[in-house]
Amino acid sequence: MQQYTKELYTFHALYRLKDYFCGVLHLKVLNPYFKKYKWHFLGGLLFVSLSTILGTYQGVIVRNGTNKILEIFKNGKSEDSLVFIKYGLTLTGLALSSGLFMFLMRQTIIVMSRHIEYDQKNEIYQHYQALDAGFYKNHTTGDLMNRISEDVGKVRMYTGPAIMYLANTLVTTVTILIFMLNVNARLTLLVFLPLPILSIIIYKVSDLINKQSGRVQAELGALTTQTQETFSAIRVIKAYARETFFVNQMKEKNEVYKKTALKLATTEAFFTPVMALMVGLSVLMTVWYGGTLAIEGKIEPGNITEFILYVFRLTWPFASLGWVTSLIQRATASQERINEFLKQQPVIVSANSEVYPVLGDIEFKNVSFTYPENNINALKNISFNLKQGQSLGITGQVASGKSSLVTLLSRMYDCNEGEILVDGKNIKAHNLHLLRKNLGVVPQEVFLFSDTVANNIAFGSSNKTDRPEIERAAKQAGVYDNIMGFAEKFETMVGERGITLSGGQKQRISIARAIINKPQILIFDDCLSAVDSETEELILSNLKNEMQNRTSIIISHRISSIKNADLILYLKEGEIAEMGTHDELLRLGKNYAELDKMQGH
Repeated sequence: MQQYTKELYTFHALYRLKDYFCGVLHLKVLNPYFKKYKWHFLGGLLFVSLSTILGTYQGVIVRNGTNKILEIFKNGKSEDSLVFIKYGLTLTGLALSSGLFMFLMRQTIIVMSRHIEYDQKNEIYQHYQALDAGFYKNHTTGDLMNRISEDVGKVRMYTGPAIMYLANTLVTTVTILIFMLNVNARLTLLVFLPLPILSIIIYKVSDLINKQSGRVQAELGALTTQTQETFSAIRVIKAYARETFFVNQMKEKNEVYKKTALKLATTEAFFTPVMALMVGLSVLMTVWYGGTLAIEGKIEPGNITEFILYVFRLTWPFASLGWVTSLIQRATASQERINEFLKQQPVIVSANSEVYPVLGDIEFKNVSFTYPENNINALKNISFNLKQGQSLGITGQVASGKSSLVTLLSRMYDCNEGEILVDGKNIKAHNLHLLRKNLGVVPQEVFLFSDTVANNIAFGSSNKTDRPEIERAAKQAGVYDNIMGFAEKFETMVGERGITLSGGQKQRISIARAIINKPQILIFDDCLSAVDSETEELILSNLKNEMQNRTSIIISHRISSIKNADLILYLKEGEIAEMGTHDELLRLGKNYAELDKMQGH
């Protein structure tokens, strides 16, 4: 049994050692940042050393002052007060100098941590931009935001406060230890004895506080989500008379949050008393054993006050060890999460960086595609040919693969089988940035930025766009009159803030954004569903000039949107069920003709 226990203890120790070295490896990626800001780092170490030495030397002045006072009482004669003024000025000078170097220490190490945080956030954000659509389908927005904000913030606590306090603890301990050992080794040992115990206790309490804080944050998150959802759905809640149910549900969640928060408050209440107890023990030992040594004449009475000052100077550095250890552990876990994302490389990469004209010839050759994240077979053996300036209409059943064609053409994904050619060249061999700049895509789900109408329209242009160009695009998209009816016209704020636009207005602003850059390939993915037939006819009529000599693809459930296309595809379960012109498909008398009949044409 003893042998088994010993082996289990050894295994546990090795496991903890493995975790430690894994943590070191995760944080090792920060070394280039430390190298970049080496002068901040080295300057911080220098300033912390100077601040500590000057602060510690105050103990020597206090000792001399105490001895001088006792000498006065012993001899029964007064001394010139100038000697105490000298001690006072010296202490003041040391305190001011120590404080100045402490300020400089924070101005170097903490500023360094802010620079590293800035660089890390830029690096992560830039990496996010390079990752492809598949990555974003597999990760939630909340998780992405947490890694660039919360996780980077925890790493900053390691590169700043943790390193600063660790350096401060090390330098303070070594400096004070030298001063103390120079007086008496046994007294030094007794004074130091409770301090490591203090560090361990604080580490345990800090660890418990961190775990309970995590539970409090989780409950607060649930409470916030519940509140947000309730406010968002208030019309539905009132319509179904469910106010009482949601009030009771909120009370239950609030009760759980209260109990969790009170448990955390109880744990935190132990923190200060435990620290005061351990400090008191060190002071008690100093006074008791130091007094004994002073009576025996082995140390000076002033050494007792000197040691008490050292005890208080050592309290926070040792107390901070537990907190610093906790910071390093959290930084390790956060950096591991950050590294996990930074190691992911985009599947879709640009083959070259050449600049050349994109004409707009499109050809699909036996293209099949399955979404990697859910294994849905979206397209099967799709083939068609579209020349520059021609138009393609696509319709069909729901989830038949219509939008997947656009997804492949814009290279959000690559096809599994077959090939897609643009201007006779495989799409994978094109300059990806150039290809996408020549695509004007109006998606099903319109997204407008929290900005002005003008800036939302000009978003698609790489150069600074003049107002006449913005207005022209708005007129072509049939939204100009609506914009002029807004209070601020083109300077009206839209998106998450500002006015609420109708679905049709959003779609038409999105169309204006797509055409303003005059791309060679225009793609309208069911983007006229929120407008009436009359407005649809007006927009399509306006866009005829825009689509001249440009290849266009219109996806729609409305026959009226695609009937004039040079080629029409009817998709069914990811396959081309019918292909031809509007008249040819009507004569065929199958799915397309039935859809046309249903729409009353």
